[in-house]
Amino acid sequence: MPHIAITMIPGRSKEIKMQLAEKIQDFLAEELKIDKKFISISIEDIPMDKWEEHIKTFPKEIIFK
Repeated sequence: MPHIAITMIPGRSKEIKMQLAEKIQDFLAEELKIDKKFISISIEDIPMDKWEEHIKTFPKEIIFK
């Protein structure tokens, strides 16, 4: 089922990332009417100096916001 991949600049603790993942998982489960066990979330830190280079690796058609 859905996998949400989040990239962000470093600086947030593992605890904050876990809280964010939990909130996103709760929201998606409710929105999509599926069990939370089917939703996976990854979070990757990308250094600020590599950010623009990294974002360009995503095809424009998969970036919605």
